[in-house]
Amino acid sequence: MKSSPDVSNINQEALFLTTKATELFVQYLAVSSFNNGSGKGSKSLSYSDLASTAEEKDTFHFLTDILPKKILAGDYLKTLEQIEDEEADI
Repeated sequence: MKSSPDVSNINQEALFLTTKATELFVQYLAVSSFNNGSGKGSKSLSYSDLASTAEEKDTFHFLTDILPKKILAGDYLKTLEQIEDEEADI
């Protein structure tokens, strides 16, 4: 917030509240991802757990662009070829 050229002065209370809200949001995302993820047995949280939660839960759906599911390069290239083939048929 302080690095934004559009903001000249930030109240300390507003800065604290924004920081606390961000902290609570990240905690909620992590707990939701852990509870829905595959790492319960090993007590770990992985990127794929976060990406799955962002995709499956409406609350976090806005994060799907930021936390996309990982895809192998070969799978991506196959998908691109299929799309190009479909476009060529049209």
